[in-house]
This record gives sequence, C-alpha cells and structure tokens, in this order.
Amino acid sequence: MKKLSLLACALGLMLFSCEQPKKKTMEEKHEPAVTVEDKHTFANPQEAVMKHLSLDIEVDFKQKTLSGTAKIDFENHGSERLFLDTRGLTIEKVMVGDRELNYTLHEEIPYLGSALEISIDTFTQSLVVHYHTSPEASALQWLSPSQTTGKKEPFLFTQSQAILARTWVPCQDSPGIRFTYDAKVKVPKGLMALMSAKNPKEISEEGVYEFNMGQPIPAYLLALSVGDLTFKAIGKRTGVYAEPADLEKAVYEFAEMEDMLIAAEKLYGPYQWEQYDVIVLPPSFPFGGMENPRLTFATPTILAGDRSLTSLIAHELAHSWSGNLVTNATWDDFWMNEGFTVYFENRIMEAIYGKDIADMLALISYQDLVHEMEEMNYSDDTKLKLSLSGRDPDEGMTAIAYDKGFYFLKLLEFTAGREKWDAFLNQYFESHAFQTITTEAFLKYLDKNLLQNLPDSTVESLRIEQWVYNSGLPENCPKIHSDKFEQVEKEVAKFNEGTTAGELQTKGWVYQQWVHFLRKMPGELNSEQMAALDKSFQFTKTGNNEVLFEWLMLVVKYEYSPAYPRLKSFLKTVGRRKFIKPIYEAMAKNEKLLPMAQQVYAQARSGYHFVAVSSIDPIVGYNQQ
Repeated sequence: MKKLSLLACALGLMLFSCEQPKKKTMEEKHEPAVTVEDKHTFANPQEAVMKHLSLDIEVDFKQKTLSGTAKIDFENHGSERLFLDTRGLTIEKVMVGDRELNYTLHEEIPYLGSALEISIDTFTQSLVVHYHTSPEASALQWLSPSQTTGKKEPFLFTQSQAILARTWVPCQDSPGIRFTYDAKVKVPKGLMALMSAKNPKEISEEGVYEFNMGQPIPAYLLALSVGDLTFKAIGKRTGVYAEPADLEKAVYEFAEMEDMLIAAEKLYGPYQWEQYDVIVLPPSFPFGGMENPRLTFATPTILAGDRSLTSLIAHELAHSWSGNLVTNATWDDFWMNEGFTVYFENRIMEAIYGKDIADMLALISYQDLVHEMEEMNYSDDTKLKLSLSGRDPDEGMTAIAYDKGFYFLKLLEFTAGREKWDAFLNQYFESHAFQTITTEAFLKYLDKNLLQNLPDSTVESLRIEQWVYNSGLPENCPKIHSDKFEQVEKEVAKFNEGTTAGELQTKGWVYQQWVHFLRKMPGELNSEQMAALDKSFQFTKTGNNEVLFEWLMLVVKYEYSPAYPRLKSFLKTVGRRKFIKPIYEAMAKNEKLLPMAQQVYAQARSGYHFVAVSSIDPIVGYNQQ
C-alpha cells in the first residue's frame, strides 16, 4: 500500500471511459472489460450496493466480543436480495422496521467467510442486522492490561485490511465499494474509543462515543480502537493519541507532522479529510502503520527518540491521497495504492529532509525489492498486476506492490520530467477523488494525459507492458545514486581489508547509513568481529528498530549468542510482521536455533495479531507442536 468519467458500479468495482486517444498502443492493449469482478467479496452491487453504515455496538472485554446492530442503507436496483460479507459473525436477526426478514448464512469459504443473503422487497433501501462477533474475530486484537504500556487497562484495536472488516461488521467488504458511516460505541468507563472518523479529544464519563465519517470509504478503512488514551495537538490539523506513558514521546517524535501535511498539499493538492491524527498502538500491532482516514494507526517501533523513523508517518499521510482518496478497485490492483504511496512518501521526505535522505530511502527500497523478488523466485506474484483469485489477498501485500510500483512511477517521473509528472498527478488525484480505479483504467488515463505528449520512441522505451504484466524487474529500472551510501561502502571495504570496527569513520551517520552498513557486511563474520562491531557501535542496545532488526538478522545468521537475550526480548515485545517474520524464518532454517524460535514463539504468540500468527505458524511448525 496510486480524467475519466465514472459510469457505473459493477460487482464492487468502478468502470471508466475516456475519449479515443490519438495513439492507440495503450488504448488497444488495455481496454477494460465491460464489467470487472472483485473475487474477494460476496456483494453483488449490480443488484444492491451499500451506501451508508450506522453502527450501534458495545465493546465487551470480558467476552472479547462486539455486539449490537449494523444499519445498512443501500441503493436497490430493483433486487429482491442483498448480499453482505461476513466471517465468524453470529447473525441474530435482520429487521426492516418491526418486520423480521428471512436470511441465509451460506457455507463458509476459506479466507472469504460466509455470504449473508437477505431477502428484501424491490423497494427496500435500508435494513438492520443484529449481530455479535466471535472472540476469535481475525480483525480484533484484544489485549490484557499486561500487554499495554500502562499495565492498568485492557486495549482493543482492529485491522480490517485486506478483507477482515467482515469479521467485525456485516458489510460489502470490497475496496471497490465506498460508503459513509456513523457509529455509537459503548465501552467500559474510563476508556476512550476512537475510529476512522471525527474523533473525541477527551474521555466520555458515560463511556459512550459517537462518530461520523462523512466522506465515502471502502470497508477495509473501517477502524476502531479502545483503551487508556490521551490526546495532544501537534498543529492546527494534526495531533497524537497514545497511552499516557507514551504521549510525550510520540508528540516529540511526530513534531513535524504538520510540516509534512503542508508539504504534501503543495505537491498534490488539498488534504480532503479535515483532520490528520496518529494513534500509537501497543507493540502487538502487526504493521508499521495503517492509513485509516483521519486516524493513522502506528506501531510504537517508530518511537526511536530522535525522529529518525518518521518516513512511516509520511507514508501513511500520503495514503490520504493514494489509497484513501483514490483506491485500488480490487486487491489485484494493490500496487495502485502502495506504489503511489511509496513514491509520494519519498517526495514528502525530500521536501522536509532533503534529497540525500530521499535517495537513501529509495535505495533501501530497491534492496528490499531485489531481495523479495529473489525470495519469490521471480514468480507471477512479482508482477504489478496480480492474480489473487482463490487466495487470501494478504498474499499480495509484498514489496512488489510497494517498491516495484515506486520504481515504475519513478521511471515515469524521470522520463516525463518532474514538472509534467507533478502536474499529471495533481490532475489524477483531483479527477479521481473518492473513486476507485483499476490498473487498466490508470494506464488508459496515463496514455491520454501524459504519454500522448511524449515522442513514440520515448513511450516505447518505458516498457510499460513489461513493468505491469511481466515478472521480475525490467532493465530500465531507474538508477539512483547516493553519496552517503558511497561513504558507507568505503568504510565497509576498509573493514573487509582488516581495519578494526573502532577505526571506521562513521561520525554523523544517519540510520539509513547504518542499515546499509549492516546489509553490506561481508559473507562471513566470526564471533570476534561481531563482538567488535557491537562494542564499537552498540547495535544490541540501539533504540532504532530498523537498525536493530538488521543487526538481529546478523545475530541469527552468525549465531552471535551474546545478543540472544535481546533477540528473545525483541520477539516477545514486538508484533510488527515486517520484523518478526524474517527473524523467525532465519531461525527456522538453522537446526540449532529452531528450538529457540519455537520456544520463544510459544511464549509470544498470544501477543501477536492474527495477521502475524497466520504467517508465522507454518514457519515454526506451530500446528505440529
């Protein structure tokens, strides 16, 4: 997790058309089908499509359930049935006024859940579903007080992307279907509830909160968090929520949020969500961040104490345009969200921190991309346009969408020139605001509004077919140079030639340079070399989790036992999948370390989110224990 007329909503997606362009290369090859199906939803929006959701729910920490009602307002195209997505929900009844409706909860399908088919009249446009969730609902992370920073109150947060909204709300759970919502949420007294909507700044004495999201969003951006939370403003439109013990650290860390917002608007147009806040969640949150509108969910692993990891905030802020404002129509088009967002993030970082930082981040992105492609053996999943039918769309959330997408857009910028490219993106975001888009519709729009003005030979040199529809990385991938990384590589060469760690010239290095340094270490390091590196640079004690992760990967690779206590502690206190999954994979490949991995995982698993455990269970053989 990027100027056509909106014609129709079909099977959860939007259709686009435009004038016949002068050149027909992209037009002829990528003419979208008359209808495009989202294969990850049971919804049939040709018959009836969701337009507004009204939630009235109560949060029960003892039972680990949400219960209440979901009022669904929908546009009825003369249908006698409404299909909603559910997974693990108990449906108590469905009502229209005082009349109870007949419904069928169909057989469960892996990943997708169960279709809720409701019998309606052809003129019905609203109904109320009475339901409650399961304690095992995949989107819901229930934390005991001991799993929070404050250790006093329980905590709840949701993670709806990609198709987990259906595990806590009956809805049409497709990125191609947008709806507004309001909610009334009752929580235990003393706790604060927040959603991806207009939020409170203080705790309600009654424990009842009301929310409104007036801009239409897809279901994967539905979000709820409940806990011992406080708020502090950063700027006129920005602020931070966190547990009291973390609040001041977060306020310091994110002090440049308002500057980022202003920089983003200067690049690609007005911020259209009114307020931009960040909530720092407990460590079990499985991602770096989640771009829930108005309220980014963020991992505490970015609280480095020196504002060095705020590119994550730039990324989630960028999603306010690419993803939230203009959304991938299906999960096969996921790169449309994330490739654009990584590109936009990089431009924000350049505007705030300078080109050196942006270039280093871009090169780290390239390293991640090459590594991911090698791990995936250059399979079909290394294409930008995915084919996820019959699979959990979470499988498509790899570095390909993020980093290959970024480099494709970087290529377009380099080819067209930044001035023309920025004008194009401004127009793109403005003309597609609050709409969804397919890969094919974007290519069509790109052809008409940018490529038409370039020479034929230049357009051909882009190799767009290869970038979007072929596996691997095309040879014309942009080359980015960094003087800062050159400095690192010179010091690595010295180290390889026998210079001791303490003699290396590293003064003034930023974290990106340290990441590059650790990634460039020679193929073999002995215990003495690892100890010397640790003594000189205090890697085991670092508070920067990006650097620590790279170090711990070397600790596992070279079996550096003095750092094992930190390794175990990290795995037990951090739930971010980006970090813990590769570490468990590396440990599982080592016969000596596999027992340690299994032991630590058994202790830590209850603190991980479903998104993390579903990935790591098979790695460590958890089900076979």
